Amino acid sequence: MAKKLFIAATGQNCGKTTMSVSLFHLARQKYDRVGFIKPIGPKIEMYGDKMVDMDAVLMAKTYGLEADIDLMNPVALHKNFTRDYLSGKMTCRDLKQKIVDAVDALEKKNDFLIIEGAGHGGVGSVIGLSNACVASTLKAPVIIVADSGIGSTIDAVHLNLPLYEKEEATVKMVLINKVLAEKRESVLGFLQNGFPGRAIQVSGGFNYSPILANPTLGHISRILNLPLHGDPEGRSRIIHHIQLGAASSQRVVDALEDSTLVVLTSSRDELIVTLSSLYHIPSYRDRIVGMAIAGHVPISEITQQILDDSNIPYVRVHETTSKLFTTVMDDVAKITVEDQEKINWIKTNAENEVDFEAIDALL
Repeated sequence: MAKKLFIAATGQNCGKTTMSVSLFHLARQKYDRVGFIKPIGPKIEMYGDKMVDMDAVLMAKTYGLEADIDLMNPVALHKNFTRDYLSGKMTCRDLKQKIVDAVDALEKKNDFLIIEGAGHGGVGSVIGLSNACVASTLKAPVIIVADSGIGSTIDAVHLNLPLYEKEEATVKMVLINKVLAEKRESVLGFLQNGFPGRAIQVSGGFNYSPILANPTLGHISRILNLPLHGDPEGRSRIIHHIQLGAASSQRVVDALEDSTLVVLTSSRDELIVTLSSLYHIPSYRDRIVGMAIAGHVPISEITQQILDDSNIPYVRVHETTSKLFTTVMDDVAKITVEDQEKINWIKTNAENEVDFEAIDALL
């Protein structure tokens, strides 16, 4: 039977999926057959004619697991799922059995199985299957991924621990993510003393990196649910800076930093033309990721022609510039299979920053 590991978290956006990608990469260096499952999937997308959690799709496409996709997300929470459950159209017992059957099948096919939870320990309680309950049912040791800090991290973990203890799920490790490199040793040192009376190890995950924290242009296109025009290879470029194009064209150009997305209004013909023209120059291409063009005013015919001929990536949004800027700034990027620069970064840095042997020794 396969070794099993349940990856939990103190909440959303702690880096659970990043850790799944990295641990899968590291496990493959030691084990011949490695599998993945996300028992409960709250964020689904269509994969062919199936509704599957986006993290299961990411892992399937990244690691060639498409043949197992039917097993990788046994409970996909579609739009009306909780209403259907609470209306009695399905039972907790049936859903739990689907998860158990999928894990059993994957255990037979693999030597190491990564089980990814969803959000904090209580997520899934509405259908009687919290993360803690699922981990206990599957008898899988738990690692809790938490954001870096000291007091806040200890508080967040302690908020989750009682549910795992109530469900008799065994938490083996707290894995600290997004650590500032210069504070890594100090933070991990203090956290070693943060869980007295419990046999919980503390280990470091990834150091903080803007490469992981910042969105790609393709991600911006997805959250706005709008097509990305221009160079398709620009989809995976990471946006390190977002600039509101409200000043004069010269001031906007002078203020460009590395990998900047410029948010501007559709009436700024001169700025659209300037950025489109500069995109042909290699030194400026490094600074300009693309444009998000907002507003109800149509782009003039000649400006649209210059824009299209330049092949600069852009998204056209029929909202106000301020609303678009706020939407983009408030978003938290989530890794998808299109984010190849991020995925390659994760694989490379996992070998230096994540102690897989310490994790494997707990199982």
